[in-house]
Amino acid sequence: MSSPGFDFSELDELYREIILDHYRRPRNAERLQSPTIETHGLNPFCGDESSIQLTLDGEGHVAQVGVQGRGCSISQASGSLMSDLLKGKTVEEAEELTELFRRAMQGKDLSVPERERLGEADVLEGVRRFPVRIKCALLAWMTLLEGLEGHRAKVSPSLTLPHNGGETAFPLEGGRPGWG
Repeated sequence: MSSPGFDFSELDELYREIILDHYRRPRNAERLQSPTIETHGLNPFCGDESSIQLTLDGEGHVAQVGVQGRGCSISQASGSLMSDLLKGKTVEEAEELTELFRRAMQGKDLSVPERERLGEADVLEGVRRFPVRIKCALLAWMTLLEGLEGHRAKVSPSLTLPHNGGETAFPLEGGRPGWG
């Protein structure tokens, strides 16, 4: 007995629609007036930009997110998808999500629970088929990470990100979080 065929082109179309929706109608696009964390990133390869502000509540959870940017549909949609995912998360959870997204962009296999943690941002996984666009998808996430690391250094200078075999979890390129 054979299984009915599955039309993957429909799935790809759904992914395209989600990306275009977030590009055309970005979520959390308002600049926050008094953020706890504020950071700006630039993709030097294409000129895309991302500015991110986070307001943390008294317990260290993300209460508000602001993401503004300029650039291609992938970089801007990625920032919008990320902003939806961050609300209610702790700084540590935001760092973990950044690492999961980065691993997905690198082509690493994620478990089903890990993919579920990424929510709709998982739709960007298809971008990795176009290596030149991976940096676009990572821009907001690496910008976020830089802001989180700066915040951590201010509030707990002795705390750093976990190390893997003597290397930081996010290798640095030119003094900035690694892109790939």
